[in-house]
Amino acid sequence: MSALLQRLNAPFVRDMAGPGFAFLAVLIAFSLASPQFLSGATFGSVAFQLPELGLLTLAMLMPIITGGFNLAVTFTANLSGLTVAWILRANGGVDASPVVFAIAVVAAIGVGALAGFIMGLVIAFTRAHPILVSLSMMIFLRGLGEFLTRGGDVSGFPDFVHPIGHGSILGIPVPMLVFILCVLAWHVVLTRSRLGFSTYMIGSNIEATRYSGINTRRVVILVYTLSGVMCAIAGIIMMARFNSVRVGHGESYLLITVLACFLGGVHPDGGFGKALPVFVALIDLQMLSSGLNILGANQHLATAVWGLLLITVMICRWLVLHVRFNLVPGRR
Repeated sequence: MSALLQRLNAPFVRDMAGPGFAFLAVLIAFSLASPQFLSGATFGSVAFQLPELGLLTLAMLMPIITGGFNLAVTFTANLSGLTVAWILRANGGVDASPVVFAIAVVAAIGVGALAGFIMGLVIAFTRAHPILVSLSMMIFLRGLGEFLTRGGDVSGFPDFVHPIGHGSILGIPVPMLVFILCVLAWHVVLTRSRLGFSTYMIGSNIEATRYSGINTRRVVILVYTLSGVMCAIAGIIMMARFNSVRVGHGESYLLITVLACFLGGVHPDGGFGKALPVFVALIDLQMLSSGLNILGANQHLATAVWGLLLITVMICRWLVLHVRFNLVPGRR
């Protein structure tokens, strides 16, 4: 019993308890409800639909860990995707070369990084609340995008763009491979780098972090810049998947990214959270949506069940912490 309690007390197990329990619950419930759930088609659907939401969630992750927020994730992604589309259309459209596409991707990442950099700069030097700053950036990017596109879609891309959104390598969708690489990169940054350590410190207590000699302004600016870069990657994947770009693409993803972060154990006040549990939480949400779709349920019901799942996971997380602090021998 003592060995089991010590294992429950391990940091990795503790972080994965909520999303892991949710994964098993969803898997068992829908397996019993429908024999079609445990099929290659279901998991293939999850793998294809998950990446753009997952990338936007990663863009939200680091700002939340610092105690901040980035409400502009979807519109940063869309403006980055529009940057790629405009450059391709200006240089041949469907006949544009891979070199032009590579230049467009670099430009899109630059646009995303610039949007994040401006937000980080304002937050770091004015100490304005991140919600207000990112909301202002969201409104600006949305208005700018609608002005430039007149609210319409931009389409007409070369054939080699299609596999980026719909192709696969060794049976794994290309967007999923990109997402997995980004998850691993975020995991390394948060757990193995000075930036990751400083990010957690700022989320726990920014004043104490400043007094400890860490340049908090530089860290905040870098965090939001990296968030913008991740948004740009999401925008490129969304452009390739939808074969068009519009300012409102993925607008409904915003609140789901926050839900996925909290479901993955990220503390709403900052200071705690990891990339891998968030990755599992995203799989939970997508599997839940796919399971309800197989059962013929309305998509709005899936949204309601997502909220119920978050409440359930928070209760489970409280139970794990209760075990940690009250049942481990020698603790009170």
